[in-house]
Amino acid sequence: LMNAAVAQGVEPARITQHCDSVSLCFSKGLGAPAGAVLAGRRELVAEAWRVRKLLGGGMRQAGVLAAAARLGLQRAETTLRRDHDNARHFAAAHSPLPLPPPGIQELNSPICSVNLAAVETNIVMVSVRGGCLTPAELCKQLRAVSEEEAAEMGEAVSVLLFPWSAHTVRAVWHRDVSSRDTELAVKKLQFVVRKCQE
Repeated sequence: LMNAAVAQGVEPARITQHCDSVSLCFSKGLGAPAGAVLAGRRELVAEAWRVRKLLGGGMRQAGVLAAAARLGLQRAETTLRRDHDNARHFAAAHSPLPLPPPGIQELNSPICSVNLAAVETNIVMVSVRGGCLTPAELCKQLRAVSEEEAAEMGEAVSVLLFPWSAHTVRAVWHRDVSSRDTELAVKKLQFVVRKCQE
């Protein structure tokens, strides 16, 4: 919800105005360690409260979590916009750094491609094709670190992506992934793709 609101430049209430209920998790893009809120009709919230108690949910010192959630909400626009910018840079380099490595689109690789129009928030869906690597194999190689890579790139880089489907890998940015991390992820992908093509 918050990523969508920031990407569209609208208040979250505008997106949810026709919904019967809304759940917002504070530990996703907002960066709180835990916590969520539920909004809806009084009866729905009362039933959710009862079920939560039945299942053992609840916390006596909830103020600590509420403080982290409040901080996440106060910084949401800045944090999420940065995540969106990093995701777009990963897809197609638009970095303020001099001579940034190319994003996926500029690699013109027969192995990986991205639909730039679909990169709207902090999520990048990477199409994997060409028969060289499956999405699972690509993710495994991005995660692994070799001596050759460390020597060539000047440092060891491990990138965690998710094999989403038979031909797609999903990359997601959050507050702990910096623009420098994004640059390194692009370089690592470039390295893995080049080694596969060789």
